[in-house]
Amino acid sequence: MIKKCDFPGCTKAGTCRAPKTRDLKEYWCFCQAHAAEYNKNWNYYANMSPEEIEEDWERQTFGSPINKNKSQDSADYIKFLNDFLTGRSTFDKVPPKKSLPAPIITAFKTLDLPITASWREIGAKYRQLAKQYHPDTARASDSGTKFAKISDAYQTLKRHFGK
Repeated sequence: MIKKCDFPGCTKAGTCRAPKTRDLKEYWCFCQAHAAEYNKNWNYYANMSPEEIEEDWERQTFGSPINKNKSQDSADYIKFLNDFLTGRSTFDKVPPKKSLPAPIITAFKTLDLPITASWREIGAKYRQLAKQYHPDTARASDSGTKFAKISDAYQTLKRHFGK
C-alpha cells in the first residue's frame, strides 16, 4: 500500500523512506523531492560529541568499543588496532598460493591470457584465435601449427576446469 507523503501539506505518494532516528527502526515516507531535501539535511551523528562519534565508529567497524574498565581488554584492543594498521597481524597474512602445473600455465600463455582468466574468457579467446589461425581460412603457412597449439591449449584448460 502506498502512503501519502509525510511532509506537511504534500499530497504526493510517499514512495521514499527516510530515517526518523539513528537506530534506523522508524522511517518517514516522503515523495522523492521531500526525501531528497530531508536526506540532504539529515546528520547521522547529530547531537553527539566527537568522543561518542569515535566510539560509535569503532563499535561499528570492530564490533565492540574499548573496555576502559579492564586494562587487559584495552591493551589487546590497542594491539589489534596497531597490528591492523601496520599489517603485522596474523589475519593479514595470506596463505601462499598453490602454483599451477606447468602445462596449465603454458596453455594460458599460448592463449595469451592471465592465469586468473575465467572459463568464459578462455572460450572467447579460443574462438577468436581459432578463427584467426584455422588452416582453411588463414593465409600464413604456419597457421596449421598455430591452430594445433591453440586447440591443445584449449583442451588442456578444458580438462583443468572440468568441462
